[in-house]
Amino acid sequence: MADQRTTQDDGPGERRLSTREAADRLGVKPETVYAYVSRGQLTSRREPGGRGSTFDPGEIEALARRGGRREPSGPGGELAFRTGITLIDRGHCYFRGVDATELAAHYRFEEVAEWLWTGELRRGIHFTAPPDALSAARRAVRALPDHSGQMDQLRAALIAAAAADPLRFDLSEEAVLGTARCLIPTLVDALPAVGTPHRGAGRLAWRLWPRLTAQPPDEATLRVLDAALVLLIDHDLAVSTLAVRVAASARAHPYAIVSAGFGALDGTLHGAASGLAHRMLLDVLDRGSAAAVVADHLRAGRTVPGLGHRVYPGEDPRARALFALLEDVPRARPALTAAREVITTAARHTELPANVDLALAVLTVATGMPAEAGETVFALARTVGWIAHALEEYAEPPVRVRPTGQYTGPRPPQPLP
Repeated sequence: MADQRTTQDDGPGERRLSTREAADRLGVKPETVYAYVSRGQLTSRREPGGRGSTFDPGEIEALARRGGRREPSGPGGELAFRTGITLIDRGHCYFRGVDATELAAHYRFEEVAEWLWTGELRRGIHFTAPPDALSAARRAVRALPDHSGQMDQLRAALIAAAAADPLRFDLSEEAVLGTARCLIPTLVDALPAVGTPHRGAGRLAWRLWPRLTAQPPDEATLRVLDAALVLLIDHDLAVSTLAVRVAASARAHPYAIVSAGFGALDGTLHGAASGLAHRMLLDVLDRGSAAAVVADHLRAGRTVPGLGHRVYPGEDPRARALFALLEDVPRARPALTAAREVITTAARHTELPANVDLALAVLTVATGMPAEAGETVFALARTVGWIAHALEEYAEPPVRVRPTGQYTGPRPPQPLP
């Protein structure tokens, strides 16, 4: 085919590209090259006697640098991203090649966060909130209506912290890491306390505890909370992480990319899923029967919260790790028993193992936390992963995440409405 050949321009030694070659250089399909032409992003020319369009290689390279080049498609045809952060393989979740459950068993949340960002394990590292940012964040939280939930408070604190940071547009790796180390404790410390601060309040999980429940902590339960934060740091290209990558590709600053993550998180099928499991466990404990509660969900055509995960053929390894830690928490036994009854009862209908949302719900129910506490833990933990993904995306060509829409509306020209 003429369209497969490289042609010569009028100038000596200048080579124009065929449609296929242009598509290969951009990493797209030939049809997408023509879509770029129709949108005015490329110009094409037909050679005398030729049957196909040709393209200026300099123009193709300029488009690739602006973000025309796409990532290779995944096995199902979906957009894929190269990432060195998380691998989910054969029922395990790995952070930079290390089993996430092993990290949670041996290191604290801040230690894992620092290692994930920099590759350096710094034992005993503490993250500290800057006074100006924390003051602004607390004022913003106090200004919210009384009925505002913790995710509303986190969003308000995030915006206020961003406004208090005039250097937020510096996207150098050093500046982004400095922002991350300050932002996460600012978000935690801006939440109103409902309990008495723990004596080990330097550690982030310890500082978060009295903002989630008025019940006094103990070392075993605090250990579960810290492990949950580690295990929820990242989970490959989840919906919120994809939103973060898109925002980072447009060179949004770190506060804005976390805001994008919060926005995508605000749904019952992602960050809020543990809240549904929390309410279900309370219902089981109140009614004394998992069978009746599971039956109500199935009768209404709803899935049973906290069961099944599309990337794990068996039990979610994060859930397994948290359940093992919860065995050492006496006050968790009723909720743990209720969760296991839900799993056993639902298995009569379909085999769906527990996921991390159910384990997180056991923790929140057992410690008197509100239903939305699991979403708060999820959001704060996942902020670490979002920063890691933003750093990866900042190193890629800008604005590269630009899918092509498939128009299904009426064909033009249409009459003026």
